[in-house]
Amino acid sequence: MKRTFCAIVLILICFLPLAAQSKTAKHVRQGGAAAVAPDAQIEDSIRQRFAKSRISTNNFTVRVQGGVATIEGRTNVVQHKGTATRLAKAAGARRVVNNIKISDEARARAAGNLEKNRRRVQVRRSEVTR
Repeated sequence: MKRTFCAIVLILICFLPLAAQSKTAKHVRQGGAAAVAPDAQIEDSIRQRFAKSRISTNNFTVRVQGGVATIEGRTNVVQHKGTATRLAKAAGARRVVNNIKISDEARARAAGNLEKNRRRVQVRRSEVTR
């Protein structure tokens, strides 16, 4: 019993560092933390993601420099500002500077929803009137 336990421990001690090295090498090959995409590629990726989403109607401008994406424009939907940031990060930007301006109309709608204490999707079934 002791010999079996000792043999298992010896095998783990010998092969554990090799297993860790192969995982690290695999991570780097797959584009892990060591691989950084060029700015033009990140910018194109962000624009493609914007075009595929509902925020495409806002025509935001995007610039990427040193992995930092700067987004500018105007929107009438409060949630589009956050969506733009998430899409840029998902496209590979290290950091996002979001200079999107939200219209006064959108701010008033959001404030009205907060005063009601409940958004439309949070209405209980028992409260729905037909």
